[in-house]
Parts: sequence; C-alpha cells; structure tokens
Amino acid sequence: MDVDTAQFIYEKSVEAAGKKIIEKDGITFFVDRDGDVREWVPENISVKRVQISTLTGVVDLIKNMDERNNEKLFIQINGANRVNVFGAIDQYGRRESLIESIAQLPSIDLDTFQDQENMNIMLQSQFVENDDRALLLKVIGNLKEENVTTASDDGISQAVQIKSGIASVSKVKVPNPVELAPFRTFSEVDQPTSKFVFRMREGMMSAVFEADGGAWKNEAIQNIKDYLSEALSQEIKNNHVVVVA
Repeated sequence: MDVDTAQFIYEKSVEAAGKKIIEKDGITFFVDRDGDVREWVPENISVKRVQISTLTGVVDLIKNMDERNNEKLFIQINGANRVNVFGAIDQYGRRESLIESIAQLPSIDLDTFQDQENMNIMLQSQFVENDDRALLLKVIGNLKEENVTTASDDGISQAVQIKSGIASVSKVKVPNPVELAPFRTFSEVDQPTSKFVFRMREGMMSAVFEADGGAWKNEAIQNIKDYLSEALSQEIKNNHVVVVA
C-alpha cells in the first residue's frame, strides 16, 4: 500500500466515523472498530461444487460445462479414491472448486484375524478374482478344526491340513506373500495388485496383512491419470484441461 493510499484511507476512516467500507482505485478496504485497515476480500460466490462418486461422472460434467469452454480447468488426483476439479484463479488468488469425486469403496478388514466364514465372504466380495485368491479360498474353505500345523511354520509360510475328499485329508503349504487386488480405487480403472502376508492361527482364524508399503497407491493414481487423460484427450490437446497427479 503506497503512502497516498494509506493517507486517503486514514482520512476517510476518520471522516466516516463508523463506516466500515472504503474504496480507493477500485480496491475495497475494510476499517474495523479499532481503526485497523485491511483489504476486503468477498466471500467466494461460486455455486456449490458438484459431488459425485465416479470418474465417468467427472468426464461427463467437464464435457458438458459449456459455460467453462473458454476457461482452463485443473483436475487434481488426491490419492487413490478422490479427484477434484478446479477452475481458474480469481483476482484474489483463489481457485473455484467445481467437482469433487470420491469413490464408493467397501470397508475391507485388513490386518485383522477373522473366522472362516467372514474371510471367505471378504475374499469373494472385496477382492478381484485371481490365482492367489482362489488358493486362499480353497484353503480356508476346506480347513479342518485341528488344521494349523504350527510346527512347520517358518515365519514365511504355514502348512495346513485341508479336506481333499469325503474322508481324506491333505497337507497344503500356503505360499507367502500372496498377490491380491482388493477394491481400493475407482471401479473404472484396474485395481492394483499388491503383496499380502496371509497368516492363520488356532480356531480356523486367518488374516491378510499389507506387505507393499503402500506402493499400490502410486499405481492407482497413475491408472486414474491414464483413464482421465484418454477420456479427455481432446480437451487436454486444446489446453482446456490439465490433469495433475
């Protein structure tokens, strides 16, 4: 603030004797009861952002924002299950929030021992079908009550007894880690496969523990970016949309 502006505000605030808003060169200032002066910034008057739960919804909305055709839009990928769309910066340095998409995902009980039935349901309903999932389902689905052979547990793999027929029993060694793909990101993209440690204990209880240090999140973010980049390729080419991961 230059000296002339400061002097003008001081004089006007004295003259106003209680007035709170003063304008100078197109800039609005606010004077509080103590006489302190600061630039007045209005509330963000943009409409409430649209909240959805899919990536296709993000694409459809952007393609149909005719009123924004002459503005640059920014898509920010905030992790494996959240995408935000922002408009251009206004005169006060703020970006208008237009869209927020949060994936609707199942609550997966990882790192927790569960009984035979709950583990079976979880693997079938919350994990993508693959070979390791099929192996775990076979093991827990045919476990015998006196099954976990702790004597052969080397900390990496465990040997268990499963029913292999009407009356016969076989011993199976379950490999670790296993590669599984839980539903952890938007359904429009591939679910990242990552490593898990599968463990069992007495009472036919079992659990899967994450063993990739969260690296799957980076893969999920890249999958989302690839999807949006392809679906909005023309908008990106025209410099109308920028995807930030």
